[in-house]
Amino acid sequence: MEKFLQEAKVSSRVLATLSGHEKNRILREMAAALRENSAHIMQENAKDMKAADENNLAASLKDRLFLDEKRIDAMAVAIEEIAALKEPVGRVLDGWVTDDGLKIEKVSIPIGVIGIIYESRPNVTSDTAALCFKSANVCVLKGGKEAEHSNVVIADVLRKTLSANNLPEALVSLLPDASREGVAKLIKMDKYVDLIVPRGGAGLIKYVSENATVPVVKHDKGQCHTYIDKDADIGKALSIAVNAKVDRPGVCNAMETLLVDSAIAKETLPKLKMVFDETMTELKGCDNTQAIIGVEHATDEDYDTEYLANILNIKVVDGVTGAIEHVVRFGSGHSEAIVTENYTTAELFLNAIDAAAVYVNASTRFTDGGAFGFGAEVGISTNKLHARGPMGIEGLTTYKFKIYGNGQIR
Repeated sequence: MEKFLQEAKVSSRVLATLSGHEKNRILREMAAALRENSAHIMQENAKDMKAADENNLAASLKDRLFLDEKRIDAMAVAIEEIAALKEPVGRVLDGWVTDDGLKIEKVSIPIGVIGIIYESRPNVTSDTAALCFKSANVCVLKGGKEAEHSNVVIADVLRKTLSANNLPEALVSLLPDASREGVAKLIKMDKYVDLIVPRGGAGLIKYVSENATVPVVKHDKGQCHTYIDKDADIGKALSIAVNAKVDRPGVCNAMETLLVDSAIAKETLPKLKMVFDETMTELKGCDNTQAIIGVEHATDEDYDTEYLANILNIKVVDGVTGAIEHVVRFGSGHSEAIVTENYTTAELFLNAIDAAAVYVNASTRFTDGGAFGFGAEVGISTNKLHARGPMGIEGLTTYKFKIYGNGQIR
């Protein structure tokens, strides 16, 4: 492990010599290589899908795992979008001259070696590798066992592109020991690794956060809510709610709980039940919800559960204040939304909710690097430092101060 990470650390110096133009050219070659090898990638992905069926993997995880030509092309497009982004490294973020005549520049630089631990989603392999390469970081990737064949072939395609450009393949590396013991070693290798980004279940996040000596940016659970206010456009509300829950229930920006203002609950809940029945969504609700529509009872445990499935909690709340109280109690700091035509109510919700992304009249499904215009993301950070929300190339840089003097002494 130490020798492997030492090679990764050494290779990071090579990236510092590449111009933005060269990095972008190589990224476009990576995208082309993914398309050229799509048949082979799908062949390897089929092995993972077969194993997923044999192991009774949850439907939401199988949806994340599956690759077809369309999804592989989307991976290639994401890399091309990353290539088109402005150069993140070497930007002068600020500059000034001190009273002593020192010229100081605050300049963006790469973080170094970034370890990324993730589950189920093979597109994360290409997304994170491209983001790290663009921002001049080395990535050490540890994907889930369920996506092993897919991750290996995708990484191999990217590494061959590096090799064809006389660059070390260690710039994009898969952790050689993918066991729990291997992860335990990785997260303590602060001599070689500069940042760990865990993406996955609550157990993984908790384990890494509690045991890492390397700094961690958490991609924690998405306990997302949508609140329908008494001043909402109900047509918008129905459309937003269905999209937030049903579009892809197995992703972290999907809604898990729908909050409804008590002032409109009697007329709105039957409409909601009708649209969610059409999408075969399993509904659970509080006592007030059950008094209006026929649903299962929702407990506090339900309100604290990230289902990642087509299951939805409903809670009738006492206006925007009740909605805020519920989100403060059960939210995970990921994404929250309000549907209202009342500007004052919208601003109150926006300012009171402490989450990475807070929406007015839009679906929480937009919390995504691609949707935000970042090309892709390494993860959606629920941290407050140093990155928050979709973590694109800017989140993969830090800065240093360059000081120019002319013989000054203090």
